[in-house]
Amino acid sequence: MSEAMTSLWQPRGAWEGVARIGRSGADAGPAGVRLTLREGFGLATLIVAEGKEADLQTALADRFGPSLPEAGTAILKGETGLVWSAPGQWLAVAPSPRDLRDLPETLRGIASVTEQSDSRALVRISGPQARAMLAKGVAIDLHPRAFGPGRVAVTSIAHIGVQFWQRDAGPTYDLTVARSFAGSLWRWLEHAAAEFGYEVAASTKDLIAIG
Repeated sequence: MSEAMTSLWQPRGAWEGVARIGRSGADAGPAGVRLTLREGFGLATLIVAEGKEADLQTALADRFGPSLPEAGTAILKGETGLVWSAPGQWLAVAPSPRDLRDLPETLRGIASVTEQSDSRALVRISGPQARAMLAKGVAIDLHPRAFGPGRVAVTSIAHIGVQFWQRDAGPTYDLTVARSFAGSLWRWLEHAAAEFGYEVAASTKDLIAIG
């Protein structure tokens, strides 16, 4: 196989060729928004079998905590957690896909498990203007009284389906989108963040992996 053909099969990050590391937008003062490109994370959709929610809770207790997130909420500890997605459905989040490989066997007969790590793009949105920027695109009240740490939304931005959750009061949000829509969403993010000035960065883990 030729070198050119071999290169076609090299794995590529979801944001590769879409986002550019660096500072853009308004250049007066510090950046108001920071967009951290996440790669190498683990995601899996869990859909509980009928009547098995208590069994699912027990099976996941040691890893994610003693309870399942209620509608519109997430339970997070560092980069690991469960994010509500729909009735009877959650998104398992982990630092690496390796951390979730045992879930299909662990949850056999309890829940279906669908690997999502390579099918979604994930960006972390932070900075003093993160809330104002995100509010431009979602029909959701993001005021701290209504949407704070641990809250989740399944909605759309510029007619693109997204799921996001607030990690802390900073505020910091993690936002996922189907990988095939990453380019379209990124163009919206750039336009929405431009007035505040924004910085695009790779996650620390990704920088270590590249180095």
